[in-house]
Amino acid sequence: MRGGNEPKVARARELRKIENDAEEKLWHELRGRRLNGHKFIRQLPIGPYFADFACREANLVVEVDGSQHAGGSRDRYRDETMNANGWSVLRIWHADVLSGRKSVLETIVAAVDGRLNKKMIGIDAKFLPSILETR
Repeated sequence: MRGGNEPKVARARELRKIENDAEEKLWHELRGRRLNGHKFIRQLPIGPYFADFACREANLVVEVDGSQHAGGSRDRYRDETMNANGWSVLRIWHADVLSGRKSVLETIVAAVDGRLNKKMIGIDAKFLPSILETR
């Protein structure tokens, strides 16, 4: 984290140690520029939140959600905060990462490459472009 804030750096490091199985499997695919050469990082602080994964070059946050996130108002506020800070948010389901990783990776590539650029709310994923992109 550049020009880091020590409490946020410490919290990000803690979060990296407690990732779940879906996050671990997705990180294996995203780390080290393995996904079409795009650089992703884990647990990036954005406002008061920490993004599961982020690609700075595309201003894309990828959140891996479990069932506790279904219809959550906290997530709506979190998404709005990230959008207002210039980040597009892609939410994917934990179960889809485990059972359909290829499809998940194709969706992430579409978002990073700019082919997924309009608000999309589906059964298996949600994409919210940055507020700054829609102006």
